[in-house]
Amino acid sequence: MPRKNNYIGELTDYINKNLKKGYTKESLRWALADQGHSKIEIDRAIKKVDEDLANKAPILNTRPTIKYEIVSDEYSSKNNDSGKKSFWERLFGK
Repeated sequence: MPRKNNYIGELTDYINKNLKKGYTKESLRWALADQGHSKIEIDRAIKKVDEDLANKAPILNTRPTIKYEIVSDEYSSKNNDSGKKSFWERLFGK
């Protein structure tokens, strides 16, 4: 069955439209395969969609900041000494 010249482009448009609607790539892959499209052509179209999305993605020039919080020993000792015995202490009676 001969394909049109812009066959991969049409598949790419179809995938883009449905990704915007919220469908996953995997569900689109199965839907297109069920409609009789070749898995190789589907993979090519999905690869092209991924490349197009990667080219449109903004480049982040800022680095994320990492914040540290120091918890005092007083706070951690209060939480650990809750008066409860561990499972093994309850089992063996220590």
